[in-house]
Amino acid sequence: MPPPYFLAQEKHTKITLYAPVAFKEMNKNDKLRACYQHCCLKYISNSFMTNQSLRERFRIPVKNAAVISRIIKETITEGLIKELDDKNRSRKFTKYIPYWA
Repeated sequence: MPPPYFLAQEKHTKITLYAPVAFKEMNKNDKLRACYQHCCLKYISNSFMTNQSLRERFRIPVKNAAVISRIIKETITEGLIKELDDKNRSRKFTKYIPYWA
């Protein structure tokens, strides 16, 4: 953490790697980018992102699951991820996929 930053330019792609920082030191954009990239990695690995998988990636205890729920909600609002099954009413078992899937 934080996740790499990818910038596609006219003739090349620029990738910026960052030194590790604690979750609480990451800014909002870093957290949203990490959520999106985690979702992409899960998807291409034939799996799905869940609240639990993102909590594990950020090393957030279960008692602070609401923090992860807010990040997921904001990432959905930004249009980066979406629910696998939008008819699912159980937040606990919701699976997420990248917007392009």
